[in-house]
This record gives sequence, C-alpha cells and structure tokens, in this order.
Amino acid sequence: MEREQRADRILDAAGELLLAWGYGRVTIDEIARRAKVGKGTVYLHWKTKDSLLLAVVLRAQFRMHQRQLARMREDPLELLPSRMMRRNFLECQAEPVLRALYTDDADILGRLTETAKKDFAELMVQADRNLRRHLEVLRAHGLVRDDTDVQHQHYSLLATATGFFLSEALLADRAPDSLEARAEILAHTLRSALEVPAGAGSDPGSDLGSGTGPGSGSGPDAASARLRAAAAAAAAAPEILAVYEQFTEFCAQEMRRQIRD
Repeated sequence: MEREQRADRILDAAGELLLAWGYGRVTIDEIARRAKVGKGTVYLHWKTKDSLLLAVVLRAQFRMHQRQLARMREDPLELLPSRMMRRNFLECQAEPVLRALYTDDADILGRLTETAKKDFAELMVQADRNLRRHLEVLRAHGLVRDDTDVQHQHYSLLATATGFFLSEALLADRAPDSLEARAEILAHTLRSALEVPAGAGSDPGSDLGSGTGPGSGSGPDAASARLRAAAAAAAAAPEILAVYEQFTEFCAQEMRRQIRD
C-alpha cells in the first residue's frame, strides 16, 4: 500500500509538471522534488522519463475508460461507435493530461506511442482485440453494417477518431468554434460510415439513441426504429460489457505491474 501511495504521489507530481511546463522541460529531478522523494525512488518505479509520463497518460485513460464502462451499463446505446467516440472525444478534451498529449508536439505523442508498444505491448494488443470483438457483436445484433469486412471497419473507426483527436491541434484555425459541434461531426461521420440506418426513409446518419443530431428522424417510424435499436443494444450489452470489465481489471493489473519493486 505504501509503495502504491508513493507511486501515486510521483504520478501526481509528474502530471502537474507536464501541464505546467510541457514535456520537454520536465525532469526526473523536479518530479522527485515535487513528490518529496529521492530521484532514485522515482527510478525504482519507472526506468525512464518516457515510461513515467506514459504512466501518467495511461492513468488518465484508465479513469476515462471506467467512466465509459459506467455509461454503457446505464444505457446500452452507449455501445454504438458514434456515441462512444463522441463522449470519449469530449472527455479527452476535458481531461488536461489527455488534451495536452494531443495538442502538444506531435513528436512527443510518437515517442510515448513507441514506449507503450514496449512497456504495454500486451495491453495494446488486447485493446485492439476488444474493439474488434465489440464491432463483431454489434454486427451480429444488426447495429453495425455487415456489408464490409470487420477489419476494415475497425481500421476506419480508429483512423477517424485519431484524425479528429489530432485535428484539435493541426486544424485548430479551421475547426468549428464549439467543442460540442466538433464532437457531433465525429459522431455523424461514424454513424454514416459504420452504423445501420435508423429505419426506412431516415438519414443513414441519424442518431439511433437520442433522435438528435444531423439527419435525425421524427415520427412513428423513427421512434419505432429507435426502440428496436435500444432493444438490440440491450441484447448485445452483456457480452460487450463482460469484455470491457475484464479489460478494466487487466489494465489495473498492468498499471500495478509497472510500479516496479
């Protein structure tokens, strides 16, 4: 317990300095000073500065993942790719560490990604498997299109979301002013590319869950389609939730493993 509390203090200090100074200026010496531990103590837990700052990012992502899982339990329609990624986009922008990761120097994101491939290789592989399984279950329940290869859909989902996240820095001068508007554009793009239309005569981009957003339908047909979608999502939920619940525990184990003796 003492070891984990000490590691949390180091992570807190590293996160504060990352936000205040940026990646380039943060040093292990200053992190140790702020956490009130010796420099050697920091290295007892993490081998390099990159490993430590990656742990800061993963902790923020883990908390976001927990909130996502809670939303899925409460409303199965949160399983839809458009709704899931829309909320993740908004939460990422609200989380200072994650926002800084995508709006800072692109080289830093690349370095941390390479570190993750080494330090968290199994975690990254499992995350990919989970997302693919997520799509397969949604396809089986008629919520995601099945007229294209699931591997292609998997890539499309990741590439689209990554593009929107990186565009917060790369296209800031051309983006709509409202964060909500940008999140809805992301959701609309994913609905159009991946999800089954809400019903006959409705726009393929209509939101099955809320009846809002671009092209959302109204009237008895649209309402009936949303009810069918809600029932299908509820049927798909147990299998998908089980996958993510196991992944949450795996993430926690991997994070504890990284706090080296």
